[in-house]
Amino acid sequence: MRAACLAFTAGAWWLQQRALLMPEEAALLLGASATCLAIAASRWRRGEASRTRSIARRAMAVSAAFAIGFAWASWRADQRLADALPRNLEGQDVVVIGTVAVLPAIVERGVRFEFTVESVETRAANGKRLTVPEHLALGWYAPRAGADASDASLPHIEAGQRWRLTVRMKRPHGAANPFGFDYEYWLLEEGLRATGYVRPGADDEGAAANASANPSAQPGHERDTQQSATDSRTDTKTRKLADFVWSINHVIERARSRLRDRVFAILADGKPLHENAPYAGVIVALIVGDQRAISQSDWIVFNRTGIGHLVSISGLHVSMLAALGAWLAFAIWRRHPAWCARLAAHKVAALAGTAVALGYCLLAGFGVPAQRTLYMIAVVALALWMHRMSSVSRVLSIALVVVVAIDPWAVMGAGFWLSFAAVASIFYVTAGRFEFAEADDTWRDRLVRSFRTAVRVQWAVTLALTPLTLLLFYQVSMISPIANAIAIPLVSLVVTPLSLAGAVMPGFIGVWLLHAAHGLVALLAMWLAWLSAAPFAVWTGPAPSAWAFVCAMIGVVWWLAPRGVPSRWVGAFWMLPMFAWPADRPTIGTARLTALDIGQGTAVLIETRATRVLYDTGPQYGARPTAGNDAGSRIIVPYLRARGIDRLDAMIVSHNDSDHSGGALAILQSLPVDIVRSSLAIESAIVRASPQHRRCNAGQQWTSGGVNFELMHPLPEAYAPHDGNAPVKPNAKSCVLRVEAGGHSMLLTADIEKPQEAELVERNRDSLRTDVLLVPHHGSRTSSSDRFLDATNPSIAIVQSGYLNRFGHPRAEVLARYAERAIPVLRNDADGAITVTLAANGVAIERYRERHPRYWYGR
Repeated sequence: MRAACLAFTAGAWWLQQRALLMPEEAALLLGASATCLAIAASRWRRGEASRTRSIARRAMAVSAAFAIGFAWASWRADQRLADALPRNLEGQDVVVIGTVAVLPAIVERGVRFEFTVESVETRAANGKRLTVPEHLALGWYAPRAGADASDASLPHIEAGQRWRLTVRMKRPHGAANPFGFDYEYWLLEEGLRATGYVRPGADDEGAAANASANPSAQPGHERDTQQSATDSRTDTKTRKLADFVWSINHVIERARSRLRDRVFAILADGKPLHENAPYAGVIVALIVGDQRAISQSDWIVFNRTGIGHLVSISGLHVSMLAALGAWLAFAIWRRHPAWCARLAAHKVAALAGTAVALGYCLLAGFGVPAQRTLYMIAVVALALWMHRMSSVSRVLSIALVVVVAIDPWAVMGAGFWLSFAAVASIFYVTAGRFEFAEADDTWRDRLVRSFRTAVRVQWAVTLALTPLTLLLFYQVSMISPIANAIAIPLVSLVVTPLSLAGAVMPGFIGVWLLHAAHGLVALLAMWLAWLSAAPFAVWTGPAPSAWAFVCAMIGVVWWLAPRGVPSRWVGAFWMLPMFAWPADRPTIGTARLTALDIGQGTAVLIETRATRVLYDTGPQYGARPTAGNDAGSRIIVPYLRARGIDRLDAMIVSHNDSDHSGGALAILQSLPVDIVRSSLAIESAIVRASPQHRRCNAGQQWTSGGVNFELMHPLPEAYAPHDGNAPVKPNAKSCVLRVEAGGHSMLLTADIEKPQEAELVERNRDSLRTDVLLVPHHGSRTSSSDRFLDATNPSIAIVQSGYLNRFGHPRAEVLARYAERAIPVLRNDADGAITVTLAANGVAIERYRERHPRYWYGR
């Protein structure tokens, strides 16, 4: 059974690595055939079965389980992908009626929520209703820049409400980078097949006009104007139709909302939450599983100290509450002999524990760690009721299959593997190794025994999760055992019960309990911040190879083996390849340039044998600078860590524009940067934060690792005082960089426009030719002049622009100029990260979505 459960999980995982899905009929046929094979294997008579026959029977069962897992995951994926937004509706205004499905999230300038569509009011010209996905991820934002969710123009959104909304949607799309978060996969797992935002001010005629002349429409997307025309009789006024629509899910989500609001109101006490209760988000996360109010700075501390798993509804919390519920039920039931005569007290306790676990999991949002614990508790309870207690490994295997069967996409989540690995490691080091109490033991003996067991378990979990943590997050907390030794009992046994009791207790008792829980979290956070500040707190390294990871897991199993296994210390040597894995570097005379997929903006990592240079730092996401809300924190720094890059030799910030400089401060705070070159003003925050700063000036050159770098713009005069004349625009001062290796080159042009292109042509008539061109200004109509393209004459052009961006970049007329010259144009929004390798033997191009195809891309 254990092998079959693992094989089922492996089949579901293998499906998530595929570029294409099998047809639905083929998936059903494969599943049916595998089921028949499994039944045949289970009924194979053993009789005088030889060892060979026994092995064959088990191989049949495992193979059948793998095929069933693969077919099941394929069928589920096919069903979910079928609920798609037609491409001709992207960027158009559509009127829908539906309900707010889950607990909304308060964000900058508004609120985000999941919306379940009940009907579509917008009709095509022929009278037919348009089709949109059933589940949408929507945002509702204040119209004023700098406003927040309390803006008077925004309504109060709660789960269970029914609304008529005018929405503008697009198909699932996210950044596609090596080692990066796959937003499209996450949307698929959540069942959200379109994203968008509410347009409360749109009327039906205006909606149709905006739909047909949408400035954010992706160039090249043809639209059927007849089908997209809106029926003028449709009422598109945005309004709330019902305050609550009854369903079990809405009841649960409304309860979660009420608890969250109550906790925030009590802890804020009429003052700004970040001032009066900076850790209120942690309390809410422990009660209802909503982690979105925890600040980015706190997450950094929690992750550096390795206690991030506690700031959520973890399996430990579910187990603790289930045990408490079971104990109370057992204590009450056993006091009534008549009740016990009808039903054994231990059965009632098992039922009560399962019910408490289920209730808490529903309240907490039903995350994977909570699911895993719930299913394990349910399996144990069922075994007690049926008098068929099973081994812990079988219980864990059944829970594994249940989780994967319900959510086949969970196998790609870090929480899934960390959760099951932690429990498996605890079982591995405790099964059959308990120190049983003696009759004459004192309380000191029992305390010492409990302490030894706790230390052994903590050591096992830390060691077992180290390879997984390095594989998934490219860093390992070295102080995690110390931090968890205090945090686990404090959070699980004190803070969580206080928080839950305070959330439901009325009057001053609830207020006091919540403030007590918050005070304890604040003290814990202070201690963790002190711990995380240690220079040895975190070890970072490049993402290891598959074989290094397998060797490390063999080492873990060997090292944690029971006493009697010879040379357990050899396990440490099996783990060394994972920690000694070298960072990848180009050869001498070769340059590797990676144009990262960061949305509407620019970020290019340039690598030589000797140096790493970052050209621009991507955009700031949102209207206001917020910690963690920029390309530097979300994409660039994680990518650098996964590559084993722990410092930058130089960072070039081409000019003062948020889509080029938005991530600079986050990068400067995250890793050492030797020198920053830019065209920014001296008083800029980026310049002030730089350890060493130099202005970009045409003619600056340097060589590193056999690769030549040359800045070709701007001229020094661009920085001169304007003396009453119009100052030089930031775009006009963009740092233009030429990288040459092996006789081939790439020209990085930032946001220069036609006047600057003309200057470059005049100054470099005979040396502007390049193999690869980073298209100026993301393909704006103000750039890529005919004269400039003739002078550069690139073999390949690359556009860094966001999917369906509001500027309409790259413009159709600009793409036409490249097409006239037969210059292929690669795009981050279509190709993901694009890597260019310049070497003596030519220019090599690698596109991430092509190299790493998955069935959900573009679906």
